[in-house]
Amino acid sequence: MPKPQPEPIPPDQVLAHALAVVKHDRFPMLASMDGDQPRVRPISPLRTDGFNVYFASLRAYHKTGELAQNPKVELAYMDDRHDQVRITGDAEMVTDPEVRQSIWDDSPLLRQYLGDVHNPQFLLYKVTPTDVRYMQEWALEYYDVPFEDAASSD
Repeated sequence: MPKPQPEPIPPDQVLAHALAVVKHDRFPMLASMDGDQPRVRPISPLRTDGFNVYFASLRAYHKTGELAQNPKVELAYMDDRHDQVRITGDAEMVTDPEVRQSIWDDSPLLRQYLGDVHNPQFLLYKVTPTDVRYMQEWALEYYDVPFEDAASSD
């Protein structure tokens, strides 16, 4: 059986392809470090602005301690065609009350489980990308994605 040969993507279309994968995958995988042991789990992004991704954690969760020790993370997205996007970046805790309230207001699930935006267990993180890569299924090589302009393209 011959190896599939994906069509090359013009450079000016890489950003759109990558954003489409991110939009499609509702539960990307978040990789963080627990000392020298990688840990991966699905997350449910609360907001995505280009490739800036906001997600919640609880103060008592193990990943909260992992992120406090090492904020470097990677998010892995995949669509139904097995195209992938990997966002490498830093996770920082969001303390801005307006951003927290806005995301809270947009998330019935948060409100149902935590009851109040001031619940001390509620932590909000933002992953700011340092690198974004896109790969078509079977292409076996990544395209670098120009993520700086992604928010205006979303």
